[in-house]
Amino acid sequence: MKDSKLSSVLHVLLHMAHSGRPMTSDELARMLGTNPVVVRKTLAGLRDAGFVVAGKGHGGGWAIAVDLRRVTLRDVYEAVGAPTVFAMGHRSENPACLVEQAVNAALDDTLAAARALIDQRLAAITLADLAADFDRRFRAHPHREHFHEH
Repeated sequence: MKDSKLSSVLHVLLHMAHSGRPMTSDELARMLGTNPVVVRKTLAGLRDAGFVVAGKGHGGGWAIAVDLRRVTLRDVYEAVGAPTVFAMGHRSENPACLVEQAVNAALDDTLAAARALIDQRLAAITLADLAADFDRRFRAHPHREHFHEH
């Protein structure tokens, strides 16, 4: 089972950045194909981490509260609870079997190296980098005048 929390949060943050105005939970939920309650719960965690703010009343909604150039994908990954990257694991954490000890050691080394690479890559990409990539794609899209929501 894939954990799409990081992808969903990045999706919402980019829509918020692109809109240039506060967005309601209903608007963001439509973009994600989910329920506004799920959006509010997710964004409440991001608000607690200082990434977004919520405005009340007419013209209110969620808005980005950080400089996109200073926030990396790793920062957002950590803010959403650092979901497990790999589903692989040990059959037993403290095996008596020497074969299983060897297997665990090999898997530990491999997974640690993979996690380090993922961490390095996430730390190298800022929200501004993602926003710039989206802007390039948006400008090149032949039907961008109709591109408001998915």
